[in-house]
Amino acid sequence: MENKTIYMDYNATTPTDPRVLEVMKDYFFEKFGNPSSIYEIARENKKEIEKARQKVAELIDAEPEEIFFTSGGTESDNWAIKGISFALKNKGNHIITSQIEHHAVLNTCKFLSKIGYEITYAPVDKYGVVDVDFIRKSIKKETILITIMHANNEIGTIQPIEEIAKIAKENGIYFHSDCVQTVGKIPVSVKKLGVDIISLSAHKFYGPKGVGAIYIKKGTKIETFIHGGEQEKGKRGGTYNVPGIIGLGKACEIAKEEMEEEAKKVKYLRDKLEKGIMENIPEIIINGHPENRLYNTLNLCVKYVEGESILLNLDFEKIYASSGSACTSGSLEPSHVLLAIGIPPEIAHGSLRFSLGKYNKEEDVDKVLDVLPKIVEKLRKMSPFWEKK
Repeated sequence: MENKTIYMDYNATTPTDPRVLEVMKDYFFEKFGNPSSIYEIARENKKEIEKARQKVAELIDAEPEEIFFTSGGTESDNWAIKGISFALKNKGNHIITSQIEHHAVLNTCKFLSKIGYEITYAPVDKYGVVDVDFIRKSIKKETILITIMHANNEIGTIQPIEEIAKIAKENGIYFHSDCVQTVGKIPVSVKKLGVDIISLSAHKFYGPKGVGAIYIKKGTKIETFIHGGEQEKGKRGGTYNVPGIIGLGKACEIAKEEMEEEAKKVKYLRDKLEKGIMENIPEIIINGHPENRLYNTLNLCVKYVEGESILLNLDFEKIYASSGSACTSGSLEPSHVLLAIGIPPEIAHGSLRFSLGKYNKEEDVDKVLDVLPKIVEKLRKMSPFWEKK
C-alpha cells in the first residue's frame, strides 16, 4: 500500500483502458497492412477504420463522412483554424477567440496574426465564462471564424457553446470548438451544440496517445492541412495510424456506454476532495464555475505557497497532480487562464489542479486529504509572506 501511486492528472492524459489496448494489439503485427493498398489484409484494415469512424460519429451525433482522423487535439485545432482562415482569405481576415483557450489555439492564432490575420480575444468573468456580448459586438464584415473551447482544461468551466454558435450562424461565420476536454467525458452532440467543426483527442478518454479526430460539418469550406496522398478523401495525407484509430473507435464505444456512470462516481470523489481541502486548509481559492464545471476537475490556489513546491512534495508521496496545463509545465509564467479570471500573479503561482478519472478510488482522496494539509503547513512555515500575514 505504501508504494501505491495516486494519479490525479486525468486532464493531462489518461491510462489506456485495457479493453482498448486489447483491440489494438493485433494491428501492430498480424494485421499490419497499409489500408491504402489493395490486397486482403489492407482491405480488411480499411473496413475496420470505417467502423471506427462510425463509432466516433455515433459518440458526437455526427455522420461518419464528417469525421477525419488526425494525430490528436493539437493537429485538429491547427487544421480547423488555419484551414478555415486559408480557405476564406479572400472573404476576410478576422478571427474571434477567448483569452483562456488552450495553447494549441492561442499559438495558432498568434502565428496567423504574423501573416496578416486580425485576432480578437474575448475576456472571461471571474468563473472563466466567456463574455458572449463581447463576441457579438466584436463581429465585423471581415470576421470568418469564431473559436471557443467547450470546457477549459485548467479550471473545467463549461462555455455557453450553443449560444455562441447561434450568434455565429446568424452572422454567417464558421464556429469551431476545441472539445478535447469534453468528448468522452460529458455528452457532446454537434447537432445540439450547433458547431461547424470540433476537435477531439483519444488519450483524454482512455484511448491511445497520438490519435484524434476532427468533425467538419458537410459543406464547410476548409483547406487541406497535411498535403500528401489521397487518405481521408484527400484532405489529410499520411499513412493511417491503424492501431491508434482502432483504439480511438473502441474508446468512443466504451465512453458512449459508461460515461454517465463514470460521471456520478468521479463527481462524488471530486466533491469530497474539494470539501476536505476547504475544511482543512485555510486561505484557499477554488477556481472555475461552482456548478457549470467538468465533474472531474478541481483547480485551486493555495495562498502564500508556490504550487510547484506543493507538487514536488506530493510527488515524493507518489501523488501526481499538476499546476495547470501539461503543455505549459516547462513555463515559469503563471497560468494565462488564472490571470484572465482575475487571480493576481503572486496567488496564481500557488495553483494546483486535481483532475480525477475512473481508476481513482475513495482511498486515493483520503490519502490526499491526509497528506496535503501537512505539506501546505510545512511550506507556509517557510514562507515570509505567511509570517507577515
